[in-house]
Amino acid sequence: MTAGSGARTRSTRVPDRICANASWPGAPSRERIVCTSGPPPPRWCRPSTSRSDAGGGSLTATSGRPRPLEVAGTSRTGGHRCPRQVPRPTGRGRKEGVADPGDFSFERLRRRPDVEAPNLFAVDAADRLLLDTAADALTSAAPGEVVVIGDNYGGLTLGAAALYGVRGMRVHQDPVTAERALAANAAGSGLADAFESFDLVPGLVDGANVVLLRLPRSLDALAEVAQLVAAHASADVTVYAGGMVKHLTRAMNDVLLASFASVRAGLARQKARVLTVEGAAPEGRLGLPGDEAPADPAAPEGRFGRQSEWPRREYHADLGLWVCAHGAAFAGTSIDIGTRFLLTVLAAARPDARTAIDLGCGTGVIAASLARARPGIHVIATDQSAAAVASARETMLANGVADRVDVVRDDALSAQPASSAELIVVNPPFHIGAAVHAGAALKLFDDAARVLEPGGELWAVWNSHLGYRTPLERIVGPTTQVARNAKFTVTRSVRRNESSGR
Repeated sequence: MTAGSGARTRSTRVPDRICANASWPGAPSRERIVCTSGPPPPRWCRPSTSRSDAGGGSLTATSGRPRPLEVAGTSRTGGHRCPRQVPRPTGRGRKEGVADPGDFSFERLRRRPDVEAPNLFAVDAADRLLLDTAADALTSAAPGEVVVIGDNYGGLTLGAAALYGVRGMRVHQDPVTAERALAANAAGSGLADAFESFDLVPGLVDGANVVLLRLPRSLDALAEVAQLVAAHASADVTVYAGGMVKHLTRAMNDVLLASFASVRAGLARQKARVLTVEGAAPEGRLGLPGDEAPADPAAPEGRFGRQSEWPRREYHADLGLWVCAHGAAFAGTSIDIGTRFLLTVLAAARPDARTAIDLGCGTGVIAASLARARPGIHVIATDQSAAAVASARETMLANGVADRVDVVRDDALSAQPASSAELIVVNPPFHIGAAVHAGAALKLFDDAARVLEPGGELWAVWNSHLGYRTPLERIVGPTTQVARNAKFTVTRSVRRNESSGR
């Protein structure tokens, strides 16, 4: 490779300049990063081990020194790509009267109360790239003009507040665990007054000029957000939509272009990319390309007189059940095959139970089915997702059981008292975000064990290859297989009486 190609090369001579801190965790052995021209990088910088189609590694700051910001426009010097560096915005971009960010560090942000593990991170390259790409817009934004949607654990919101002095931000996060993590991280950073949390409603984006959006993997979720912003934000709003490249698809461009006039893709960096979206399209049709779902006549109209189609609804004649769904709800208005399998044996689940909990209720299919089949039962349907909770409430209304089903947004069963439930039903997830991880299911099992009364039953359906029977035995109590097909297993776990050990 030539010196200007952006590739890393092994040094065969004494280079003109070598990054002073060229040794870092995960660096290739005996590799030296060569800069053949230009001023030496700051000694606290090291080249990133990540690569992207935008070129070689970028410079990031290690702990102990202020993090320099990467800005648009880079120069190639020697054997690697050195971004221009600007100091943290104490002058450039600092709002008058806003405290200096001091020792704010992304590395101090945590995921709790969500599952924490060595391979699960609170901040990623997409968060950093979004903030860098939107730097000028954040610098010039007045209080109340910036909206953040889909912030995982606070990296976007707190980064905008600490690095650019942004205040009055409106934030929407679908998981309640993300909201609580943001609140905890904000308190630890002294930035609790920089934002306010909102549901996914017009008030979230009314008059917004800048939107930072972590792109959801679901096209329906993206469509609902895009429609809301296009209809209710400022006419000249700019949306900076980012994510990790492996999760982005060209179909996302089509979804955004159904509501906006322009979508521009930026260069990738550290396997992340940002789309810059502008020009809310008055003639744009709501929904995904090819969708013909009718709008709800009761839905509020946006700036162009268009009505939202969310939540959608579908009638399942084989079950005699309506299912309603917002864009981010798992499975949408369909019924996933694991839940369908569980429904075939649900009648045998603690027939005498007067109370039941649908744990991780999604759109509320299990809760509605229980309430319709058992007129004397009272059900609590709980989920951490705001979209799921809003969907489940609509599902209960559509099926005439809203008076006997309480839908609650909660982190597992944190709001439920111990030993209070006779029956809990769960179809646990096996992903945490994009990562396959058993932690989410185990957390649900732990809470179910706490909330079940002695002798109470946990009915679970899970992918057979996951082998959940052993942890169910350990966490809850004696577990038997109720049914099994080619893909799924349904189990019944009886809460052991701790005093007797049985």
